[in-house]
Amino acid sequence: MKVAFVYDAVYPWVKGGAEVRIHELGKRLSLKGHDVHLFGIKWWEGEDVIHYEGMTLHGVCEAMNLYVNGRRSISEAFVFSVKLFPALVKEKFDLIDVSVFPYFSCFTVKAVSILKKIPAVFTWHEVWGDYWYEYLGKRKGFFGILIETAVAKISKNNIAVSNWTKDRLVTLVGMNRQIEVLPNGIDLKLISEIKPYGQDYAGNQESKIYDIIFAGRLIKEKNVNVLIKAIKLLKKSFPEICCCIVGDGPERKTLEKLAHDLGVQDSVKFEGFQEYRALIGKIKASKVLVLPSSREGFGMVVIEAFACGVPVITVKEKYNAAQGLIEDGVDGFVVELEESEIADAVEKIIRTISDNRKASEAAFNKAKKYNWDGIVENILLVYEYSLKRH
Repeated sequence: MKVAFVYDAVYPWVKGGAEVRIHELGKRLSLKGHDVHLFGIKWWEGEDVIHYEGMTLHGVCEAMNLYVNGRRSISEAFVFSVKLFPALVKEKFDLIDVSVFPYFSCFTVKAVSILKKIPAVFTWHEVWGDYWYEYLGKRKGFFGILIETAVAKISKNNIAVSNWTKDRLVTLVGMNRQIEVLPNGIDLKLISEIKPYGQDYAGNQESKIYDIIFAGRLIKEKNVNVLIKAIKLLKKSFPEICCCIVGDGPERKTLEKLAHDLGVQDSVKFEGFQEYRALIGKIKASKVLVLPSSREGFGMVVIEAFACGVPVITVKEKYNAAQGLIEDGVDGFVVELEESEIADAVEKIIRTISDNRKASEAAFNKAKKYNWDGIVENILLVYEYSLKRH
């Protein structure tokens, strides 16, 4: 099968859940003998078309800023969608799988699908709905909802990365549309082979280097500022507390200033983006992962933490699908988006070492459900069904 994935951000040049998903699926489909192509922005140096880990990567336009003033760039999404058409229409594919966000590329894929008479699968990492009003304001938010709804209406074959996302998509397209749930996954074998970060780690909770870790893009929706404020509260009981912030983004300087203003700059380590092995090593060297995000379509870092035997704290927010991955009080906690609640949950985990071991075991057992190999088998079934329906 000759498959084209479409997404502007490309791993490993851009690191995020959607990027990792496409990379892992594409790599494994290639190993199974399928001809896998990825059309995205050209983040790399050299030729526009390169081969990488068994896949053919097509850089359809030069690199641009994904974010402007802390928000996804509309002009970037539009330029990518325009440049995508001539690149995508050149070749004949059996199927195109387009990641829905940032939307404009979906219209390009639909046009190519009709023109070339091939099926298109729309992969939904998130469904924003009325969150658009919070993100862009009332006037611009209306157009966001309009575009998202239009994409939902033209999609015939849909994949949602979580039941949470599927339920929100149903509100746009109804129950009669084809929607399969195929979650993001992890490579359990690879994660098991990675050692915890640091020479002094002795394999027990007490000797872990970090008390807390956060991993993700440093954007407003991740609410890392609330986590930093929680560190300020935790320092009263744990003067030596250490929090590792993995990731980068438009909010980094603001967050670094906040840590300095609150006097916790020595307790909060900003490590920037990390290569995957380094990230997993740092998660393994942490007692708890905190994801205070108000918007997650899935929350891949949650199951990565689970695979490391690390419990997770996340928040009760309307658009946060990650809370659906956690069994409150068993493999982590789901709390209100307030620094005091996050601090209390962290304290429960790092104070009670025996309970923390139980949480670690529960987290690791849950991670077993998300192995990439099984997800690849399921996505092939979805692709084959889409081909038959077309």
